[in-house]
Amino acid sequence: MPIAMKIDQFGVLAWVFLMVLGFVIWWPLGLAALAFIIFTGRFGSGPMGCRSHAERGEYKMQKLQWKMDRMRSRMMGGHANDYAPTSGNRAFDEYRSETLKRLEDEQREFKDFLDRLRFAKDKTEFDQFMAERKERPADETPKGEQRPE
Repeated sequence: MPIAMKIDQFGVLAWVFLMVLGFVIWWPLGLAALAFIIFTGRFGSGPMGCRSHAERGEYKMQKLQWKMDRMRSRMMGGHANDYAPTSGNRAFDEYRSETLKRLEDEQREFKDFLDRLRFAKDKTEFDQFMAERKERPADETPKGEQRPE
């Protein structure tokens, strides 16, 4: 698809322009352009595009962290360092504080686990890159680079 590649060089706005132009000229043409854009993933990494699985997971974790911080702040009466106001029932207050401490510990452990997992994935990818680089013949240049003459 040489035409699609040329349009890709102009970026996402070129696809949006073509889609709008298609709707203005004849609505089925615009609909076809929209279907082509969606099914080929042209918006995949742009500002309007979908996130990758890793980015979605990171976003969800940040959102969860924000919600946990907000809940903790509310339970602490707006002051994160103070103790939560008592309910009048000491057994419940003790249970609540133990549960919150356990949840914070689990959250910290899970975050550490995710960090170790990301590090392992990055290390594996880097090791694979280095192995491929060692296997490449000396006269071959990497893609996109030109040999000095």
